[in-house]
Amino acid sequence: MDALIIPVTMEVPCDSRGQRMWWAFLASSMVTFFGGLFIILLWRTLKYLWTVCCHCGVKNKEAQKINGGGDTQADGACKPTDEKEENVAAEVGWMTSVKDWAGVMISAQTLTGRVLVVLVFALSIGALVIYFIDSSNPIESCQNFYKDFTLQIDMAFNVFFLLYFGLRFIAANDKLWFWLEVNSVVDFFTVPPVFVSVYLNRSWLGLRFLRALRLIQFSEILQFLNILKTSNSIKLVNLCSIFISTWLTAAGFIHLVENSGDPWENFQNNQPLTYWECVYLLMVTMSTVGYGDVYAKTTLGRLFMVFFILGGLAMFASYVPEIIELIGNRKKYGGSYSAVSGRKHIVVCGHITLESVSNFLKDFLHKDRDDVNVEIVFLHNISPNLELEALFKRHFTQVEFYQGSVLNPHDLARVKIESADACLILANKYCADPDAEDASNIMRVISIKNYHPKIRIITQMLQYHNKAHLLNIPSWNWKEGDDAICLAELKLGFIAQSCLAPGLSTMLANLFSMRSFIKIEEDTWQKYYLEGVANEMYTEYLSSAFVGLSFPAVCELVFAKLKLLMIAIEYKSEKRESSILINPGNHVKIQEGTLGFFIASDAKEVKRAFFYCKACHDDITDPKRIKKCGCKRLFPVEDEQPSTLSPKKKQRNGGMRNSPNSSPKLMRHDPLLIPGNEQIDNMDANVKKYDSTGMFHWCPAKDIEKVILTRSEAAMTVLSGHVVVCIFGDVKSALIGLRNLVMPLRASNFHYHELKHIVFVGSLEYLRREWETLHNFPKVSILPGTPLSRADLRAVNINLCDMCVILSANQNNIDDASLQDKECILASLNIKSMQFDDSIGVLQANSQGFTPPGMDRSSPDNSPVHGLLRQPSITTGANIPIITELVNDSNVQFLDQDDDDDPDTELYLTQPFACGTAFAVSVLDSLMSATYFNDNILTLIRTLVTGGATPELEALIAEENALRGGYSTPQTLANRDRCRVAQLALYDGPFADLGDGGCYGDLFCKALKTYNMLCFGIYRLRDAHLSTPSQCTKRYVITNPPYEFELVPTDLIFCLMQFDHNAGQSRASLSHSSHSSYSSSKKSSSVHSIPSTANRPNRTKTRDSREKQNATRMNRMGQAEKKWFTDEPDNAYPRNIQIKPMSTHMANQINQYKSTSSLIPPIREVEDEC
Repeated sequence: MDALIIPVTMEVPCDSRGQRMWWAFLASSMVTFFGGLFIILLWRTLKYLWTVCCHCGVKNKEAQKINGGGDTQADGACKPTDEKEENVAAEVGWMTSVKDWAGVMISAQTLTGRVLVVLVFALSIGALVIYFIDSSNPIESCQNFYKDFTLQIDMAFNVFFLLYFGLRFIAANDKLWFWLEVNSVVDFFTVPPVFVSVYLNRSWLGLRFLRALRLIQFSEILQFLNILKTSNSIKLVNLCSIFISTWLTAAGFIHLVENSGDPWENFQNNQPLTYWECVYLLMVTMSTVGYGDVYAKTTLGRLFMVFFILGGLAMFASYVPEIIELIGNRKKYGGSYSAVSGRKHIVVCGHITLESVSNFLKDFLHKDRDDVNVEIVFLHNISPNLELEALFKRHFTQVEFYQGSVLNPHDLARVKIESADACLILANKYCADPDAEDASNIMRVISIKNYHPKIRIITQMLQYHNKAHLLNIPSWNWKEGDDAICLAELKLGFIAQSCLAPGLSTMLANLFSMRSFIKIEEDTWQKYYLEGVANEMYTEYLSSAFVGLSFPAVCELVFAKLKLLMIAIEYKSEKRESSILINPGNHVKIQEGTLGFFIASDAKEVKRAFFYCKACHDDITDPKRIKKCGCKRLFPVEDEQPSTLSPKKKQRNGGMRNSPNSSPKLMRHDPLLIPGNEQIDNMDANVKKYDSTGMFHWCPAKDIEKVILTRSEAAMTVLSGHVVVCIFGDVKSALIGLRNLVMPLRASNFHYHELKHIVFVGSLEYLRREWETLHNFPKVSILPGTPLSRADLRAVNINLCDMCVILSANQNNIDDASLQDKECILASLNIKSMQFDDSIGVLQANSQGFTPPGMDRSSPDNSPVHGLLRQPSITTGANIPIITELVNDSNVQFLDQDDDDDPDTELYLTQPFACGTAFAVSVLDSLMSATYFNDNILTLIRTLVTGGATPELEALIAEENALRGGYSTPQTLANRDRCRVAQLALYDGPFADLGDGGCYGDLFCKALKTYNMLCFGIYRLRDAHLSTPSQCTKRYVITNPPYEFELVPTDLIFCLMQFDHNAGQSRASLSHSSHSSYSSSKKSSSVHSIPSTANRPNRTKTRDSREKQNATRMNRMGQAEKKWFTDEPDNAYPRNIQIKPMSTHMANQINQYKSTSSLIPPIREVEDEC
């Protein structure tokens, strides 16, 4: 009996015999469990018997009714039954309400229920912690409830568990299953022993370890708190909680039996083991390691270990690998972004690859942008590969990557999209289905805008017609900075501008791309080209010293003194409407707070325009010394536009927005700019010659059959000064949107006879699909064939064209990147290898110039002919001006066989790109960064390259997918008065004296003062720096040369020229007679505009008569004198031209001067009466 004795102390009054009372604790739990189980079973049995009896009574009553029993008895018997049913219904209603109340209290669907559930779980963990503390004491000991603090806390916890057990019992639908639940069993063996402990002043650890089973509910608690949301995380927590709870519970049982011993052995075989030693024993047992340092000695312990090792091993073998797999498969980039105070962040999503990310980061984080205090967060649903991961690590201070999708609101919350400064969506420029790619990006925009409507979004779009879908998004707001960069629109716009001014695409692409300055000592063409490449486009507010001055005066002062080139301003009209004016005239005066657009090498240089003070800096010759002075400013720029002082800041509401609701005023409506009354009178308001916005030349829709030329018809038509578009495509090819190529060439700031004829050479099936968007443009012809056919190329007189454009719609259908451009490269090499008769040729397009408007053309010295540069005729295809579109940048090495470009050389450093003969869509990636830092830059670029496409026109095209003709009104005619890019020749004309060794700065000032022309670059022969004469006709681009830059006679000057109102008032220079064939071939590109009424024929001439005359003209092709009609909308000008098809005399005339428009339009093209 000594083994039954427990320690007795004077402080703890206990049984004087010291006998163990563990059975009392265990009995309380067993009696509670089995007693309750017996009561539930007894209640169910009685309820079942009562139901059976009632069922039998109902059957007897039905039998009595069938047998015709007494009605009185039946009625008397029914009354008490009805009363009982009413009482039962009332009782059931009361019970149901209490049950529902209890269910709400313990349900996690309400706040009270969630709080109660979480509180019960927390108290269960607290009770388990108390057990861990008490496990260091003997299994059974005498303790005073009033002095034992842990016992008091445990008592309070168990009272709460008892109340919660009652709520659960009331809310349970099936009381039997509730009684057998794990949580109920835990309460049976943990709650009653506590009350016994208080009564006996004893403490028995017993089965309190069962509280560890509450850990199984850990995942449910986390779901109630909205912490666990994904299936993988829920599964992982479930597995871990089951494993740990089973482990701790089994360790508690081993701790109990090993420290107590076997009852049948009078507890003599016990061994002292701590709880944590038992935990260790269970782990080595589950893992089948079994070191043997700790083992069970009691029979109960060993018997338990036999069964536990079976279940534990199975659980260990299945749970642990699955847990490891879930942890291993857990997203490495699945965290959440933590915003840094005082630092903005942007979210970049869409097409995330090594190429797209490296190009984006290279431009976004360029050192010329000052300090970019913006963190870049990339979000993509595919984890990055090793190369991309290494790129992120190199920029870890400013770049973070998270795996997820913008279509998932949870992932948007992870990257804090609601606090992001902007969201940028990159497109896959090389996808096989551009419409599907655009649809994906539009869905991304919808998802982001649905989550946070105020977020600013800049997205790339591949197809122009898909931009309209963005307008359907209610929260899409151009005013707040939302922008869509259409790659097809800008790419073809750049190429179209190169048709008007060769090399312009290269210059503009370099301006909005951040390039570091590369210094070259030797005197090579690369030296001057790279000096220009270092220039970028910036914006800055003009100093108050410029207020009141005209734009040309400020331009001259800024260029000469500050060494900056200003090309445009943000102008606010009297109605406070902001608009961007590119090289406006003398009538525009600088206002307070005017924002200027500059071309400079870095942002610090542009600050001079803001700091300039006439009082302090007027006598300073070194522009680097122009710093901020202490003079008081006339206007507080900081108060008006605090976010736009830096050129890299965004212009949200202060600047012009490219939106239908807030359209950019790309044209000016001031009364000074509207054509005079005499000109307006000359316009026939009933003739539709322009689209409804007045921005583009327009004609009624033509059937494609009327513009198709056969090879023989094209050969008979002497085309010259035209644009040949070689297009590769078929029925299955994706449309590239040729309208974006034609629109800039049909801008209304060109006079009609200035428009270059466009001839498409390619598959007729493909061009039929594109024709719906082209049928409203004049001077367009189609030659069905292939650009690889030399016969087709000779038929369209490719040696006489101003530019040959090579495009392909099949580029993205090839997996091999090196073969994507094979068609374009083959066509380019095919043309360059062609040979032509020495007697047939004209001046090259890249040697073409114009005469500045306003010159006295009657003077022999100022003849328009003097503005042209005479060059030898084209005898080889290598001298034909060509621009080739490439998809893969590395393929540029195959275009020129005589260059030494390394295959790894960046595109902008290669000779074809520097010369403007190659263009790749990848250069447009820089626009994403440029638009984010200043969205006015995108508006300026679009204005320059699209010919003046307005948001109103975009909305119209989105609605009708075609241009709508409009009547000529003073308002629409005023829209023609806008600048355009041209090239000025220095060989002859008013600037010939500066062409031979003159300074570029002197030319800049003279052109600006005399003709309001703003020069901004040079197109120079590649070998002009060599002392020996060279036959190479290749030219390269020099952007924004310095003031003292020396000019050579062969230079062509890029300039922004004003619209010439007077160029078209007389047709004298365009009239031709049979005895003046020489003058008919020396038309100047500056002699344009609308004809006077004196030269117009009678408008009563019918279409039949014109068709008859055209038929007669076709029948007389061999005669010397021809009378023909242009396809100008007013069909007005019968001319006489000496036509001797391909004769030596005619070829010699063409060889002298390059005409800007076709000498003879396509024979079959006759414009309908408007």
